Parts: sequence; C-alpha cells; structure tokens
Amino acid sequence: MSLKDQITEDMKTAMRAKDADRLLTIRGLLAACKQREVDERIVLDDAAVVAIVDKLIKQRKDSITQFTSGNRLDLVEKEAAELKILEAYLPQRMSADEVTAAVVAIVTELGASGPGDMGKVMGAVKTKLAGKADMGLVSAAVKAALSH
Repeated sequence: MSLKDQITEDMKTAMRAKDADRLLTIRGLLAACKQREVDERIVLDDAAVVAIVDKLIKQRKDSITQFTSGNRLDLVEKEAAELKILEAYLPQRMSADEVTAAVVAIVTELGASGPGDMGKVMGAVKTKLAGKADMGLVSAAVKAALSH
C-alpha cells in the first residue's frame, strides 16, 4: 500500500471515529498532495508525498515558534497536535551520528572541500537523504564537513 493510500485510509478511519482534529489535518495533507498532482500533472510517489509532509511539518514548527512568541498558547497546542499527526507519515528519521556519517561519505565521494562546494554537496545530500533526515541537521553537518 502506498503512503497516499494509507493517508486516505486514515482519513476514512478518522471520519468513522468522528475525530475532527485528525480529519482536518489529514484532509489538509491530501489537499496539498492533490494540488501538486494537478499543478504538475503527475501522480505522486511515496518520496514526493514525504516531501509534502516534510513541508507541512516545517510550516507547523514555524507557526509554533510564532504563536509562542505571540503568547497564543491555544494555537500552539493546535499546531502541536497537527504536527504529531503529520509526523506519523514520515519514515524513521536518521540520528545525528548517521546524518554526519552519510554527509562525510558524500563529501568524500564528491571530492568537495571548502564552503564554495556547499551547493553541490547539498544537492547530492538532498536526493539521498530526503525524508530520512531533518534538513536543518543535514545543513549543519554539511557546513561542519566542509569547514574541515
């Protein structure tokens, strides 16, 4: 079963259970997937769905930061609940050590050195680690690897 099919099944389950918050979040995710399919005239594979989930998670984290600084704890709780629902659709994340090891291997493979090669390394890293690792963590690991 593809990830998109799993999300659709989860939506049906949430409808049956009358879980309004979960249903709203899942419908938003499916709407984002459908929007991309229509815009680009493609059928999304699991990697593309994971990229959309990643984007929505990043939006939720940014919202939580903004709402916390604005002292809107009611909205922080809502965004945190949505974040938890969305995170269930991500594959198992790599640990910081695994990310560092993967980045070092890619830097060595590309023969990159110095901050000027950051773009080249990030391009290769994104294709290999998309959906498997937090890109903020990956970016920091690339900077560290290229500074040595």
